[in-house]
Amino acid sequence: MFRGRRRSRVGALEEAPPENPKAAAEPERVLLRGIFEIGRESCDVALGERALRWRRIQPELPAGGTRRDLLGKEESLELEDIFSVKLKRRCWAKHPGRDTLLGITLFICLKEQRNKLKDSTLDLINFSEDHCDIWFRQFKKILEGFTSRPKALKILLNPQSHRKESVQVYYEKVEPLLKLAGIETDVTITEYEGHALSLLDECELRGFDGVVCVGGDGSASEAARALLLRAQKNAGVEMDCIPTLVGAELPLGLIPAGSTNALAHSLFGTPHVVTATMHIILGHIRSVDVCTFSSAGKLLRFGFSAMFGFGGRTLALAEKYRWMCPSQRRDFAVIKALAKLKPEDCKISFLLAGCSQNKQERKSQRSPESDCGGHWQTIQGQFLNISIMAIPCPCSVAPRGFAPDTRLHNGSMALRIVRNTTRSEFVKHLKRYSSVKNQFNFPFVETYTIEEVKIHPKSNSNGCSPQEEGGNHTTASEHGFPWNVDGDLMEAASEVHIRLHPRLIRLYGGSLEEMNDCKVACNCI
Repeated sequence: MFRGRRRSRVGALEEAPPENPKAAAEPERVLLRGIFEIGRESCDVALGERALRWRRIQPELPAGGTRRDLLGKEESLELEDIFSVKLKRRCWAKHPGRDTLLGITLFICLKEQRNKLKDSTLDLINFSEDHCDIWFRQFKKILEGFTSRPKALKILLNPQSHRKESVQVYYEKVEPLLKLAGIETDVTITEYEGHALSLLDECELRGFDGVVCVGGDGSASEAARALLLRAQKNAGVEMDCIPTLVGAELPLGLIPAGSTNALAHSLFGTPHVVTATMHIILGHIRSVDVCTFSSAGKLLRFGFSAMFGFGGRTLALAEKYRWMCPSQRRDFAVIKALAKLKPEDCKISFLLAGCSQNKQERKSQRSPESDCGGHWQTIQGQFLNISIMAIPCPCSVAPRGFAPDTRLHNGSMALRIVRNTTRSEFVKHLKRYSSVKNQFNFPFVETYTIEEVKIHPKSNSNGCSPQEEGGNHTTASEHGFPWNVDGDLMEAASEVHIRLHPRLIRLYGGSLEEMNDCKVACNCI
């Protein structure tokens, strides 16, 4: 049965003081009350407007004994943690169609450990058809009242993600939960890079409450880009007027099935597939900041994070060895990029965060250097790596994140600049990402909190050539400087202007430690 634990949502009320005394003092209206067997013990059960509460009924003492409280400690389950309800019946193999009602089964969301969710059940046993029917109808009515929960989803499944396990992950772990929650789905398996872009541009999305991508960071970024481009097209927004963008119409869900899953880590605090699915089912939605990348006034793409220099060259090298498994390809590219480590000669201009007094003027001006007076700063020199992050980007190789102080919707980006230094010092800096130590505590590393940045490479110093790479591989330097944007390779031949657009897209999910409104049930013993 359910028992109280520290920080539980399901537990003895006497052990957990109310978070809001004023709210706790207000009596909760009881909708239904009855007797059910829970965990093989008879319980007095009350269905309120916000929670299901029950107390174990103690047996009466023998004659002559002292009669005390016949009810045990009260336990509870918040109604918003229920995602499905079914009548529990016993079916007879020898007599099909002659099943026996046992009671009601509630399908609920449990907090398994920090940031990780799982699905479980709570059985309310009662053999009365009339009694269970009344309670069943009331539970169904309550679930229908959660209007933020999706009823129909468009699923985009990338079969090439990571170890090509995304199809198996979806059909074995995700689809059964979506069906259990009564969510209708329409699944499309993408066939090539950019398929999601063309698909979401052309397909009819009316009738869907959201789009869900099953894949890695690149797949999620492509789906987000497609939704944002569709929103601009529907709103008639000119793409050369980047500051006036409108938000995506539908929320985007992510089922992590990639190699890095930095976006999933940022959203859920874990790349756990069931956790991501439960956030979608329960309708937990967060508005997230998005970056635009433009060059010469032309929008190149949307994204959440980017790296230029070492990060971009490493990805460009890795893309040439797609036949390797992801982990080997990544390690090989890092070693090769370190062996040919060279700085980029750049001019970096950035607008510090908090420059908002002339925001309307900034929107009407094309030249960012004229914005907000002296808030724009410019630095020049040789840089080994430049990172721009609108999300924290934690992952297995960087548990604290590439930008640990950044939040999903705080209206700013983290700019991390690594100036030229020795290879050994740069390697020390990279190793710090996998530890708890401060990876920015080096004299050659600079950090800024910004709203916009322009990166202008002065010369092409990639240090790669077709001869060095061998074969007929075409190097990124022939088309422009390589950028790593959300794990995808972007090439730009000239200056790139990166702007932050606050809360431009809604995503299903949120780290449990940060979301006050993400209330989940706790362990069932």
